[in-house]
Amino acid sequence: MLASLQRWFAPKPRLTAEQEARLAAWIALPAVDAKASHLRCVVVDVETTGLNLMTDTLISIGAVAVVNGRIALGDSFYVVLQQREASRKENILIHGISGTVQREGADPVEALLAFLEFMGKSPLVAFHVTFDETMIRRALRQYLGLKLKHLWVDLAYVMPALYPPLAYSHRVLDDWIGRFNIRIQVRHNALADALATAQLLQVAQACAHKKGISSIASLRDLELQQRWVNGVS
Repeated sequence: MLASLQRWFAPKPRLTAEQEARLAAWIALPAVDAKASHLRCVVVDVETTGLNLMTDTLISIGAVAVVNGRIALGDSFYVVLQQREASRKENILIHGISGTVQREGADPVEALLAFLEFMGKSPLVAFHVTFDETMIRRALRQYLGLKLKHLWVDLAYVMPALYPPLAYSHRVLDDWIGRFNIRIQVRHNALADALATAQLLQVAQACAHKKGISSIASLRDLELQQRWVNGVS
């Protein structure tokens, strides 16, 4: 608990002049129009030391862009953040990132700046956003002093809104990727999971288009409606 509190209330991190300039350049980027029918979205997934949003830490980020409904395989991102101590063996068995790779990972400040630069101001998409968003926001605050305010879209709510008959039988990502025969090389790898989620976003966008829904803002509205149906704020 003490370590968690120290992370939340730690003083603003010290960045080099070059790092400060990169962060300022990202902050100065113009906002995108989420109501536009053609837009670059970034689908993201993370791996962490565990599932506790307060005490566990971010290990890796995987992301892939979807541009105008198409996955841009050349527009992808993956990084392992350097860990002071490797995560537990049972955790490593889940995500497959060895202790050596964790300890030799990228400097967290550099890794997170690179992620921001890849992301730009594009909307972010994930499956069960709360976990990914919280872990990324915590890391950005800890290492960059940045309080991220960004548009996220959660496919865990969008998909049931688009496919009501499947709402109660399909609850986890595996249910949906199995339903639509989405191939995934390995589960619990941040980039592979992001790619599978990106394919699910394509399914969602195709279905939404048939219903006259063509923007990320509209998908976000669907998500909020489904959250209300589920009694989730």
